[in-house]
Amino acid sequence: MDFDALVRAHGETILKYIRFRLPANSDYEDVYQETLVAAYRNFKTLKSENAAKAWLIQIAKNKYADWYRLCMKTMDIPLDNAPESTLSYGRAGRTVADAVNDALDRLKSEDQKILYLSYFKCLPQADIAKRLNVPIGTVKSRLYAAKARFRDAYPIKMTEETNMKTRLFETLPGYRITRMEDAPFSCRWEELMGWMIVPREGETLSWGLYDQPGGRRTEYTDMKVVGKCEIHGIEGVEIKAVQHDAENYYRTGSINEIERTFFAQLTDTHSRYLAESHVENGVRKLYTFLDGDSFLNNWGYGEDNIGNETNVYAHGILTRKGNIIIGGNGSVTMDVVGRYEVEIAGKKYDTILVMDVETFNDAVASETYLDKNGRTILWRRFNRNDWAFKRYGKLWTEMLPENERIQINGETYVHWYDCVSDYILK
Repeated sequence: MDFDALVRAHGETILKYIRFRLPANSDYEDVYQETLVAAYRNFKTLKSENAAKAWLIQIAKNKYADWYRLCMKTMDIPLDNAPESTLSYGRAGRTVADAVNDALDRLKSEDQKILYLSYFKCLPQADIAKRLNVPIGTVKSRLYAAKARFRDAYPIKMTEETNMKTRLFETLPGYRITRMEDAPFSCRWEELMGWMIVPREGETLSWGLYDQPGGRRTEYTDMKVVGKCEIHGIEGVEIKAVQHDAENYYRTGSINEIERTFFAQLTDTHSRYLAESHVENGVRKLYTFLDGDSFLNNWGYGEDNIGNETNVYAHGILTRKGNIIIGGNGSVTMDVVGRYEVEIAGKKYDTILVMDVETFNDAVASETYLDKNGRTILWRRFNRNDWAFKRYGKLWTEMLPENERIQINGETYVHWYDCVSDYILK
């Protein structure tokens, strides 16, 4: 089945599906078009013609969830801490459509109309005044009252907890990285690879992801070690993680929250994942280190999942001069390549730079700046110029022409985004 045949077979059903779930007179056709665009871009991921309809419906769920959440963010309506009877988990994350529609249905038609024009159509108040043939002052007062009545009808109530904001920067401050002449120090790097938290009882951490250029925070994660665990006879700790605003539709699937549970172990020599769990399509999934590639490709590291070494020092495998990195030991490499001062948010940190070339992902390199405590001060991701070319249809030098570039063994890599944690705010 080609893509055109897919649309002919299921397009009308998907259109009805979306129209039924959005408010009357809404932009359901726009949501439908966004669904088709997403389906076209990811058509190669469809493995079976028999699964085509369900696959399209899932993408449609993601898109109408996007639409609702955008409107709710504009209205400052809380989406967190909702009771399970109101919101359910799926690839689209927590489903807000039914809750929103129920609240709107309880309002008078006058309230429904002005809320729709303002928050769903995003019209300026002056345009609403012209459309309703009322003074702009009347629009303001009606909007204020209608929003208050909607909040009263909406089943998710604002609490002190939902009002709490992460301490992380909303926009990453400009930073400066300066090479130092001093020899790199050695340290113990006990953090879990990729998630920055140390798998030790009592540890908590929040970290954010910041697009470049501009430094806008696109998502953040709150993590906490909640207790001891044992996985297949190996003792470790259990870690709860909540990713906020994570655009990750095709793995665990939410744009507002993804809840994960990690099980990990810290020894004198290594830090490693033992298992990972999340909810997908309303089903709790659990993957352990005995589950082969389904676990190892995402969470495993080192031979037989031994994990990453905690004792970090310069091996001399890689060398770096300016933005030129050379060397390697096989196809993947990680090594300390120098000592750097990182100045960020008015503080200066003495760090070593751990350069990672494709240890986790093909065509991806990263820079991790560690202080003497073995904690990450700044993490920077770089994509090889042709990384995911089939998905994006462009080279990264074309998509991010102003971003920093480095050369690794003659290949160009382009800076994509950064991560920092609240460790630097303490």
